[in-house]
Order: sequence, then structure tokens, then C-alpha cells
Amino acid sequence: MGLAPAAHGGNRTGRMFTGDESGNFLFRALFETGLVNQPESRRRGDGLKLSGALVSAACRCAPPGNRPLPEELDNCREYLKRELALLPPGTVLVALGGLAFAACLKVLAQAGAELPRPRPRFAHGVEYRIGGHVLLASYHPSQQNTFTGKLTRPMLRQVLRSAVAAAEIGGDPSPLRSSG
Repeated sequence: MGLAPAAHGGNRTGRMFTGDESGNFLFRALFETGLVNQPESRRRGDGLKLSGALVSAACRCAPPGNRPLPEELDNCREYLKRELALLPPGTVLVALGGLAFAACLKVLAQAGAELPRPRPRFAHGVEYRIGGHVLLASYHPSQQNTFTGKLTRPMLRQVLRSAVAAAEIGGDPSPLRSSG
């Protein structure tokens, strides 16, 4: 779960995380963990196939300044609620960034899931069991995070491997840093 389509990436191509450096970083990690069939995606129809994964976003439009306003996230929440409602129980969610993490929490709570106390907090590598789902968090694969080393490919691969392992064993989280 990302934040929103990038103006020159997903908004232009029609596929989330496609056609920009954030997408290249993410799809390489998804490929390395067996969740997609090729290491990059440039456009729709380029042969990319997801396997056991869904790539989505909390906001459906490219926000000005690359950061959606609370009203924009509120306007898009219904799409996210409907999308998550279609997923099977025990689905493992990976939130890319703090705003996507907060959006996932809000949608899960609105769907009737009881949030752990204290309220889950975003940090790279944390995981929570919420309403039968597992929510894992990763820093967003933005150029700001990847160029500075705040998020490395091994860090993202570890979160994705934990997500795969949790899904394979019925949503039981793997031994990352757990908070909840």
C-alpha cells in the first residue's frame, strides 16, 4: 500500500508505482521476493504479473506537492475500504510510509477491527495483528529515502519476505521487530 500515484509515474502510466524510480526500487524488491515476474514496470501492458500481491494506494490521484491533504485521503478512503473488503481474511498488508500506514489503520478500524492498545505506531519493520490481518510497515521507496540510505533494498526485501512468510503460515507474523 503506497500513498498516491506519482505525477510522472503511476498517474501518467495508469499503474501504481510504474514509470518512476520509486516503482523501479519497489518492483526490483518484489521480483527478488517472488511476488512479480519481472524486476521493473514501465507502463501498463509491459508483461508485469503479480503473484499473491496487490499494489494499491491510499489516495487515488496525484496530490499537489506530492503529499495528499487530509480531505483528499478522506475522499479516497471508500475506494480503499472496498478494496480491502475484497481481500480474504488473514491478508497481510504492507504499508509503504507513515501516511499509508495511518490510512490502513483507519480503514481496518472502520471495518470493525479493534486496534491494539497502545495505538500502533509507524516504524520501519514493525508488524501488528489487527482484525485477522497482519500489518507490516516499511519506509516508502521514495528517492529521498532510497538515495539517502534510509531505505535500502535489503531492508525492503526483509519486510516483503516477512509478509510472504506471514501469508504462507496463515497470517502469523515472522520475527521482525514486533509491536503489538
